[in-house]
Amino acid sequence: MSTQTLLYIILAGIVALLLALFQYKFKVKRASKNNALFAFLRFLSIFGVLLLLINPKFEQITVYNEKPNLVVAVDNSNSIVQLNQEGNAKEIVNYISNSEELNNKFNIDVFSFGKSLNTTDSLVFNERQTNIDKAFNELNQIYKNTLSPTLLITDGNQTYGSDYEYVVSKYKQAIFPVVLGDTTRYSDLKIKQLNVNKYAYLKNKFPVEVILVYNGDESLNSKFEIKSGNTVVYSKNVRFSKEKSSEILNFNLPANTIGVKTYRASIESSVNEKNKVNNSKNFAVEVIDEQTKVAIVSSILHPDLGAIKKSIESNEQRKATLLKPRELIDQIDDFQLVVLYQPNNSFKSVFEVLKTKNRNKFIVSGPKTDWSFLNSVNESYKLDITNQTEDYQATLNANYNTFIVENLNFNSFPPLLSSFGEPTFSVPVETILYKKVGSIETEEPLLSTFEIGGRREAVLFGENIWKWRAQSYVNNKGFNEFDNFIGKLIQYLASNKRKNRLDIEYESFYEGNNNVIISAQFFNKNYEFDAKENLKITLKDKISETVKTVPFILKNNNYQVDLSSLPASDYDFTVKATSENISKSGTFKILEYNVEQQFLNADVTKLRKVATNSKGSSYFVDNYKVLVNDLINDERYKPIQKSSKNIVPLIDWKYLLAIIALTLAIEWFMRKYNGLI
Repeated sequence: MSTQTLLYIILAGIVALLLALFQYKFKVKRASKNNALFAFLRFLSIFGVLLLLINPKFEQITVYNEKPNLVVAVDNSNSIVQLNQEGNAKEIVNYISNSEELNNKFNIDVFSFGKSLNTTDSLVFNERQTNIDKAFNELNQIYKNTLSPTLLITDGNQTYGSDYEYVVSKYKQAIFPVVLGDTTRYSDLKIKQLNVNKYAYLKNKFPVEVILVYNGDESLNSKFEIKSGNTVVYSKNVRFSKEKSSEILNFNLPANTIGVKTYRASIESSVNEKNKVNNSKNFAVEVIDEQTKVAIVSSILHPDLGAIKKSIESNEQRKATLLKPRELIDQIDDFQLVVLYQPNNSFKSVFEVLKTKNRNKFIVSGPKTDWSFLNSVNESYKLDITNQTEDYQATLNANYNTFIVENLNFNSFPPLLSSFGEPTFSVPVETILYKKVGSIETEEPLLSTFEIGGRREAVLFGENIWKWRAQSYVNNKGFNEFDNFIGKLIQYLASNKRKNRLDIEYESFYEGNNNVIISAQFFNKNYEFDAKENLKITLKDKISETVKTVPFILKNNNYQVDLSSLPASDYDFTVKATSENISKSGTFKILEYNVEQQFLNADVTKLRKVATNSKGSSYFVDNYKVLVNDLINDERYKPIQKSSKNIVPLIDWKYLLAIIALTLAIEWFMRKYNGLI
């Protein structure tokens, strides 16, 4: 409390006392034995009111003990069931959660992880992937500035993500792995990895790479083969020993018919293996009869060209070729779409040919674009020429419904450099991204699409899209999200199919360990996205002939259904709108493969390294109670005494108002009782 406030309080006390004495000492006509009590009550009332006006502030210091956190991260993947450790995992978690001594020393937080990290009340061990690296990255965000030793209850076998052995350099907590699984080494022959492209072209051959691995001491001869149905399409004899424990096979298979072709790779084993599930693997290839070819035309060199080319070719069905304007004229019929990068006067003949042939195009503009030329050859939109540039960030138009667009967190992307000015369209246009200047969101288009005369076009008002692809990699640890965004735009522009009221997005086949997601969009008669429709998908298993109906759920500007729980099989499906007689059908295949069934043992070596590098210790299932005692006796983890200081104004103290009301009430009733009122 400041000196000034203290002086005000003293002055308020003096004023209240003088007023009370004036009322009951000097102003009264006759003395009474109750006057002193009346004066005291009046003093309290006036002093209380003056204190509320002064409103002094008091410091309130609270001292408390803060316990360290004990983070329990449990592997919830299917490999725990494969190793018969689900009972042990649940027992350990229950013991730790119910330990009175641990709860007295730590705040215990339990998480489960598979492909991602989740808070958990129960363990079901049904996750199809294990990403320990991602689990630690997310835990690091939660417990970054705290003292939080971490119990890692797992078999240590990771199937997805970066190598978690190096996560300890970023994760600043001690890690205490509890190893689930058998550490005994068994002889095992397996298909470690099989690499093949998702698509192949008719009458061509597609490459296959297979990595075979043998763990054992005895020498053995084996035979590797690939079957399509009951037909053997490739076979090779291989030999393994303790010294030669792996073999890499590279070969080509023919693509003779169109459609999804499934294959089964297997390797025969003469040893008595504990796990034979990993001796075979199914894979599929979709054979198509043509490839979408895209021409990227530019008269300048820019990093955007390489980024656009890589994004287009991330889908094996598409091929992009970099050309100069004069090189395109003789090859125009070879391409389904033309990307024009920052066109200038040298593009004049290109625009004439595209107009004559009514071809789709995608224009990427920027500071090097000759807008005088582009305004003269383009009838759909114009841009005022200012010879000034501006940096524009992007915001997603959630109402864009021409095709499904996922939000890539565009607000985190670097700005694009563009010519200053607002484009004016003379045709109906759909905007995917709006311009954002600083924190101000505008209605000016940054990326738009439109259709006119049976032709589809898109225009991007900005260069440096390569920075977006790089930022997408930083955000998502990969280019897939950004490449899919560009891929959908290219797919839309490369096609002239009439827009349907019901559009479905799905894959021809799905790996058994991946999520099976089908997306759909439904439009009203004006081709506006309808968020009120109820869509349902009816699935028929071609093998078991069972039929199942599942509703879609609305997610942003599209409908989605998750079919990851379906067993491996061939499926026919029909998506139908319940309020109208509109439906669409298709087929897909789910391949039988569970990567979590490929393991025989816990990865003890890696878990021990993680424990050592993080200044923790590793434990096995049979001595996890020793871990509990070690944590209880570990001097590094003690409660920390902390204090918090709050500045509390007197006006927040509600009891003072009650005291003022009480003193006034007592004074009034006593004066009434004594006949003074």
